[in-house]
Amino acid sequence: MVSVQFTQNLQRHVACGEREVDGATVREVLDAYFAGNAQARGYVVDDQGALRHHMMIFVDGRPLADRRELSDAVRPDSTIHVLQALSGG
Repeated sequence: MVSVQFTQNLQRHVACGEREVDGATVREVLDAYFAGNAQARGYVVDDQGALRHHMMIFVDGRPLADRRELSDAVRPDSTIHVLQALSGG
């Protein structure tokens, strides 16, 4: 199963503890994670299902390539980290 982990900063704003879920793509994994957790879903993805601009996802330490469709493949032993993107100077 794929491990989905959110930073502590995000956990202060929405209920999103670490969980393991099934899926072959980031979209499938997040859909499984967010089932029954609309608040976390709304914080991470927009109404079209794309990753929000203020969010960042890493799959096994690599940045997500497909922010719109979330089609990046994951392995059964993958780890997905979800965090807020930082900007500024």
